[in-house]
Amino acid sequence: MTQYAAHPKTRIGHVHLKVADLERAIAFYRDIMGFAVEQRYGDQAAFLSAGGYHHHIGLNTWESRGGTPAPHGHTGLYHTAFLYPDRAALGAALRQAITAGVEIEGAADHGVSEAIYFSDPDGNGIEIYRDRAPEDWPRNSDGQLAMTNKRLDLNAPLAEAR
Repeated sequence: MTQYAAHPKTRIGHVHLKVADLERAIAFYRDIMGFAVEQRYGDQAAFLSAGGYHHHIGLNTWESRGGTPAPHGHTGLYHTAFLYPDRAALGAALRQAITAGVEIEGAADHGVSEAIYFSDPDGNGIEIYRDRAPEDWPRNSDGQLAMTNKRLDLNAPLAEAR
């Protein structure tokens, strides 16, 4: 069987999350992450975006109202990653999260990107990151990516925050 290759312009369009409390989730993604509410379905679902897109994030309580986060050691979504256009925008998002009291759970320089990790109120993992230019990505002697997992100094993006 021939391996199928996705079209090179294919992108992940949105994530839809089950949440326990819709208003709490909206407040987090709107007030801390900066996404705009584009549409609501009463008290059951909401769709939020950046830049006027129909939605980047769907939130719903259809199967999860009042629920609890999945325990560690179970399968599920590891995190949703939000790509920022540059270090200044990443720093601004980080500053907003810190100002709102969000606990930063980790930060890494992956060589190809700089990433910061935390969770939303429902325990869904979040990564905010910025990519380096592809020509700056680390590669080994045969040209394969050589991503790293080095410590990221959070002061660097904060210093460039808009």
